[in-house]
Amino acid sequence: MTTGTKRILVTGGSGFLGSHLCERLLSGGHEVLCVDNFYTGRKANIIHLMENPYFEVMRHDICFPLYVEVDEIYNLACPASPVHYQFDPVQTTKTSVHGSINMLGLAKRLKAKILLASTSEVYGDPTVHPQPESYWGNVNTIGLRSCYDEGKRCAETLFFDYHRQHGLKIKVARIFNTYGPRMLPNDGRVVSNFIVQALKGEDITVYGDGSQTRSFCFVDDMVDGLVRLMNTTDDFTGPVNIGNPGEFSILELAERVIELTGSNSGLSFKPLPSDDPRQRKPDISVARKVLGWEPSMDLGRGLEKTIGYFRKIV
Repeated sequence: MTTGTKRILVTGGSGFLGSHLCERLLSGGHEVLCVDNFYTGRKANIIHLMENPYFEVMRHDICFPLYVEVDEIYNLACPASPVHYQFDPVQTTKTSVHGSINMLGLAKRLKAKILLASTSEVYGDPTVHPQPESYWGNVNTIGLRSCYDEGKRCAETLFFDYHRQHGLKIKVARIFNTYGPRMLPNDGRVVSNFIVQALKGEDITVYGDGSQTRSFCFVDDMVDGLVRLMNTTDDFTGPVNIGNPGEFSILELAERVIELTGSNSGLSFKPLPSDDPRQRKPDISVARKVLGWEPSMDLGRGLEKTIGYFRKIV
């Protein structure tokens, strides 16, 4: 191992985002301990890393304490798509709350720096647009999405209380819609849904009238933002928005996917799900200023890479 090499724990490391992060950290010369219960993570995402002597995998649910020795922790463990987090909402909340308590306890014991993968869902259905970190959000505490939204809000609370009470070195990232290779084809997220339906020649399902907007960040850009955040000075905690400020309507996305796949798919409109946000766009002023970060992948090129991945597995 080279000088400056760290031993880094990535919870949720076999998931879509986690596997890309593990890859990036290994390429930086670090040791990586990937911890996952494989609820939504897949061994296929990390199989190409298994031969690396500095990569280790542990099957573990972070709702239970973990006893390992590491220098840094990226806490990504939690189902992030509505289909998966609503399947077992109690477990989703437990993962955000009990899981955070266990990882914060580990970081406290080790005096390790710890990053929370929080979410733009903490803003709920926003009344402020675009959303800055100073916005407190508009969240339904008892809705179908609350297990995820409120779980992550509570996780942020725990991180900042550990920081204030115990002097823990924390980083909080608010992640906006992310897409790219290794997304699950059945995870219910709009990009993977549209691509899979288009490749199968099925009608593309649009909820509501399709005028609701989202901002889509390619996974490589997201990973770069997370690593830059972890490497900021100890006095910077965040929260910081990490996402692509390009804003597209769901209809625009559907049309772009149909065009890029060469599909004959039509559109099928269904009622808007409960508490589905009407607008979502990050204000990334803090990320630009403090992290020197902004996304470089435009939606067209990112979709082409993602479609290429799904063509191989669908």
